[in-house]
Amino acid sequence: MADLLRAAGLPRSTYYYRAKTLAAPDRHRGLKAKIQAVYAAHRGLYGYRRITLTIRSDGELVNHKKVQRLMNELGIRSRVRRKKFRSYQGEVGEAAPNLLNREFTASSPNEKWVTDVTEFRVAGKKLYLSPVMDLYNGEIVAYESSHRPDFPMVMGMLRKAVKKCGNAGMRLHRCFIQTRVGTIACNRTERHWRATE
Repeated sequence: MADLLRAAGLPRSTYYYRAKTLAAPDRHRGLKAKIQAVYAAHRGLYGYRRITLTIRSDGELVNHKKVQRLMNELGIRSRVRRKKFRSYQGEVGEAAPNLLNREFTASSPNEKWVTDVTEFRVAGKKLYLSPVMDLYNGEIVAYESSHRPDFPMVMGMLRKAVKKCGNAGMRLHRCFIQTRVGTIACNRTERHWRATE
């Protein structure tokens, strides 16, 4: 052993100190287990600051630098969350006139329809729902769902709604649909809608 230490240029005391520390039980074993538990519970999205706050809220006093060092030893770091989808791109195109003017009541069925696209999380995946509601009685006239909030989903919903309105024998020139962007008249032909897609 003395020949190996001399060849490596390592003092004898350093060798025995390292051997002793490696053989000793890990004094941060409990804290490491808590860090890993919090990390796993939050799907790897928590960094050392939030993990420190979570452990402190459980009543254990711990320094954020220690948590950061132990996370580095464990080889775990927070994943960067993907930014949420934002469909708003500012003023794009020409806005249609606001015919509703915050009058959310109707005197007869199929006079005023409103629509919006809503995002849901179902089984860990995003699902988008686009319904049309009649303001006369709150009835859902038609709806469409998709995994993407795109124009074909909205147009499919509108086609279903206009078909139902037409099948009911209603006069199409009286109904209009209010969206966030503006108003869509129901008497537009499918050919016109296809041209604007």
